[in-house]
Amino acid sequence: MRRYLTMLFALLALSACDEMNQQPRYDSYEESPLFRDGKSLQSAPPGTVSRNARADAEALLNRPPMTSALLERGRERFEIYCRPCHDASGYGNGTVPARGFPKPPSFHSARLRLAGPAYFVSVITDGHGVMYSYADRVAPADRWAIAAYILALQRSQSATLDALTAAERQKLAKGGS
Repeated sequence: MRRYLTMLFALLALSACDEMNQQPRYDSYEESPLFRDGKSLQSAPPGTVSRNARADAEALLNRPPMTSALLERGRERFEIYCRPCHDASGYGNGTVPARGFPKPPSFHSARLRLAGPAYFVSVITDGHGVMYSYADRVAPADRWAIAAYILALQRSQSATLDALTAAERQKLAKGGS
């Protein structure tokens, strides 16, 4: 008898699940009678704070230490977000300006060579000139990584052979990377 009751309960439970598949819903830009403005997509109420706001603010304030992992992450993020406009070397000759968009400044200009990493983090966060903010695309920790990579790019363009060890010079002479 217990077995039959268990099977009956299981069948009732399965039949109830079908109603979950047929729930009414609205697409983002569909009209909806639920709200006064008739839109189903509503903006957040005034004063709403993201649950990540505190962690993001702390990540922006705390510059991470320079490590090879940070530079590698910065290179990866730079390739994704910055290279289309700034090109691989940071001179501003990317594919986007080649198609008519205004050319961004070179990271190797005197003004930007004097700028610290906090400046680049600020520009990524808030935008500057025709560059819009990337705050919604690039995490705060990644902004510091990109800034570190930009500093490495700047230094790489003015490095002299004297700064290399004998082994590195030999490797360079052989065409190795």
